[in-house]
Amino acid sequence: MGAAAATAATIDPLHSGAKAPLPAAAVRCRGEGAARRRRTLAPGINQAANKAVSEALAILLHPVVAALYAAAAWLCYPRANNPPAASRRIDALVLTALVLHAIGLLRAIGTPDGLDLAIGNALSLVAGLAVLVAWATGLVRALPAVGAVVLPVAAAAAVLPALSALAPGMPKIPYANVPWASVHIAIALVAYAILIVAAAEALVLTGIERRLHRGLAGAMPAPPLLTLERWLFLLIGLGYALLTLTLASGIFYSEELFATPAQVNQKNVFAVAAWLVYTALLAGRLRYGWRGRRALKWILAGTVLLLLAYLGNKLVLELLHT
Repeated sequence: MGAAAATAATIDPLHSGAKAPLPAAAVRCRGEGAARRRRTLAPGINQAANKAVSEALAILLHPVVAALYAAAAWLCYPRANNPPAASRRIDALVLTALVLHAIGLLRAIGTPDGLDLAIGNALSLVAGLAVLVAWATGLVRALPAVGAVVLPVAAAAAVLPALSALAPGMPKIPYANVPWASVHIAIALVAYAILIVAAAEALVLTGIERRLHRGLAGAMPAPPLLTLERWLFLLIGLGYALLTLTLASGIFYSEELFATPAQVNQKNVFAVAAWLVYTALLAGRLRYGWRGRRALKWILAGTVLLLLAYLGNKLVLELLHT
C-alpha cells in the first residue's frame, strides 16, 4: 500500500506538492514574450528620457549664453590697460554666444503649436539681434563701449525664455498663417534691433564728445568722431527704411498678413510716432546737420517710442491674458 502511494505521488506531482518542469517550448515562448514587452516599452521610455534631457539642456543653455555675453561685456568695458588680444577674445565669446542663443531661441519660439512670441522670447530675440548687428557691423571691435552697453542687456534678456517657460504663454501664431506674417515680423524685429544699437552708439558718442570737450583722453582707442557719426546715421537710415517697410506692410496689407484690418491701437500709434521722430531726425541731419546732444534726444525719443510700441504692447496683452 505504501509503495503504491509513493508510485502515485511520483506519477502525479500535484498530489505530492512538487511543481512539474515546463516544457522547453513553453520556456522559449515565455522568454520571447518578455523580450517583446521590453522592446515595446523601450522606445517610450527612451523617448521620455531623451525629452527630459533635452528640456533640461535647453533650460541650462540660456544661463550659459548669459554668462558668455557677460564675459564679453566685461572685456568691452573701457579700461586704460586693455590687452591687445581682448578684441579676439570678445569676437570668440560673442560668436559662441550668438550661435548658442540662436539654438535656444529656435527651441523656445518654434513650438509644435506655432511661433511663441511671448514677451520673454521677444525681448531675448531683439537683444540677440542687437548683438548680431553690433558685432556684424564691426561696432563692437571699433567702439567696444557699444558692446559694454548692448552686451549686459543681452545677458539679462538671454535668460528670459527659460523664465517664460514657467509662466502661461500667449496664444501661438499658427504656422498656416506664417509665410508672409513671419517676413513682416522678421523685418520689424531687425529694424528694432538696428535702431536700438544706434541708440547705444549715440550714448557712447555723446560720452566721448563730452570727454573731448573737457580735454580728457579716451580710455580706449576709437575711430574719429565724425567717422563714428557717419556710421551712426547709416545705421539709423537702414533701421528707418526697414521700419517704413514694416509700417507700410502692416497698414496696407494687414488683412493679407494677419486676416484682420489695420486698427488704431497702442502698438500702431506708438510705431507711427516713432517713425515720425526718426523722419524729423533724418530731415534735421540733412538740412541742419544735427549732431551731438540734439541728435541724441531725438534718437532716444524714437527708441523709447519703439519699445512702447512693441514690447509695451506685448506686456499689456500678456497681463490681460493672465
